Amino acid sequence: MKKPILSVAFGALALGVAFSAPAKAADVSACLITKTDTNPFFVKMKEGASAKAKELGVTLKSYAGKIDGDSESQVAAIETCIADGAKGILITASDTKGIVPNIKKARDAGILVIALDTPLEPIDAADMTFATDNLLAGKLIGQWAKETLGDQAKDAKVAFLDLTPSQPSVDVLRDQGFMMGFGIDTKDPNKIGDEDDPRIVGHDITNGNEEGGRTAMENLLQKDPTINVVHTINEPAAAGAYEALKAVGREKDVLIVSVDGGCPGVKNVADGIIGATSQQYPLQMAALGIEAIKKFADTGEKPKPTEGKDFFDTGVTLVTDKPVSGIESIDTKDGLSKCWG
Repeated sequence: MKKPILSVAFGALALGVAFSAPAKAADVSACLITKTDTNPFFVKMKEGASAKAKELGVTLKSYAGKIDGDSESQVAAIETCIADGAKGILITASDTKGIVPNIKKARDAGILVIALDTPLEPIDAADMTFATDNLLAGKLIGQWAKETLGDQAKDAKVAFLDLTPSQPSVDVLRDQGFMMGFGIDTKDPNKIGDEDDPRIVGHDITNGNEEGGRTAMENLLQKDPTINVVHTINEPAAAGAYEALKAVGREKDVLIVSVDGGCPGVKNVADGIIGATSQQYPLQMAALGIEAIKKFADTGEKPKPTEGKDFFDTGVTLVTDKPVSGIESIDTKDGLSKCWG
């Protein structure tokens, strides 16, 4: 009689141990919320965020206001990001004070919030700010304009083409920075419009676009047709201001300065439309923001500010083909090679 064969099963199941497949890393999702999706500055920002998100395997959703100043759309976007379980939010806020309660709600939900380009008020309402030193950007073009005019600066007639009535921090910083560079007493450095320097013709609102720049310039020319210096919040507004000046034959004898450094704006510097611009690097801002969100998701570590500052400084460079002594700058050829990188 044959002995019964004892079947022995070898392996994990026979030992009562279950092995599962290696755990898949949790998906990391992020949101980018810009002021608009048409301004070339924010188009480049989205490009930087999208490329870095793809590289790092981050799922990115993008939102924007209908126009600069449309805070309601940004608030709705924050709510959507919270509901979607986003790990991080990158935002260029239109209303830097009014949106703070919504930002707090996102942070309370465990979301890393990084302000891009435009600091919130207060700045620590966000976990970190990745931005140009906007005060320095304003100072550079203010100093350049003052040195370019020389003795005529003391009798200048200056127009300010600002952003929106809510005076977001980026608007205030560039505005006040220009005044400091030009030699104008800012009075309250956190507020636009309280200055009493007789050289200031006035301030008007552009909404950061070309049409707004043209209208604002027309309004200020009606107030004083002898304006000879124009500070603009950005290069689309500067292009609009130039068209208004051209319409009255003043385009060749008015000094326009701006902040942005995008390729169209640098070309306008090369063409003599803008005298000088302070170049920012929004693609880098957004890419660094995505990197920070991924690191936070992986390790819980939050980004740190640049030493000596309360934000992470992504750099600024003066671009002009008419350099002045004592102010470091690059020409438009170099500016075009770097525009918004």
